[in-house]
Amino acid sequence: MLPMDFSIKVYKQYFNFACSHFLIFEDGSREPLHGHNYRVKVKGDSPKLTGDMVFDFLDIKPIVREVCDSLDHKLLLPGENPRIEITENDANLELKTPDGSHFSFPKQDVLILPLQNTSAERLAIFIGHEIKSIVKKRFGFQFSQLEIEVEETPGQSAVHVFKDE
Repeated sequence: MLPMDFSIKVYKQYFNFACSHFLIFEDGSREPLHGHNYRVKVKGDSPKLTGDMVFDFLDIKPIVREVCDSLDHKLLLPGENPRIEITENDANLELKTPDGSHFSFPKQDVLILPLQNTSAERLAIFIGHEIKSIVKKRFGFQFSQLEIEVEETPGQSAVHVFKDE
């Protein structure tokens, strides 16, 4: 008998988050601060079924929603970009970019992510790591492959695939 692969795919209307960001390009320039209404799709693979399922939809949906909600209505900043200077000043975060721009934002409005940039591609990586971590912690389960799609605008998305490690 040939080995079989199984998948689940979830994409609910509430797998979304609205946030602001900007990218720092390789030459040090930056795009203007702007926002998106992102949507997330998740596909998880497994070589076998447990209880006739890859993973219970009732368990994965709240996890994806939780990760999306953690990003919602925030300014996303890349904490691992060496070209951006981020300092704390009382209740605000002060930000300096290579083009000489200075920003000040209330701390509660900002989420500093462990990323080089806040592109859709990098956000897909972050979201995938978060989902993998929660699934492993809560259920002791690991997908053989996990695909995360982050749609920035309708018809324009980035996909990252995590293979079994």
